[in-house]
Amino acid sequence: MREKIFYIYILKSLTNGSYYVGTTSNLEKRINYHNQGKVRSTKPFIPWKIRYTEKFNSLKEARQRESQIKKWKSRKVIERLFK
Repeated sequence: MREKIFYIYILKSLTNGSYYVGTTSNLEKRINYHNQGKVRSTKPFIPWKIRYTEKFNSLKEARQRESQIKKWKSRKVIERLFK
């Protein structure tokens, strides 16, 4: 049996330049949901482009990292991840 991989991801809106941080086990499907308007919080800012991902072996680890990134609340700090 294959172990499930979890991801944190950061999307950037091509409409207004805002960022969205999330967690998923199916990255491609989740990004498609965002760009199809199926996620209420991101729908007004479609289209979205993936800017950053990290892989984790557990949902708990991924959610902890997501929480850490969201606590930064600084565009500059988040953008350092891309470099």
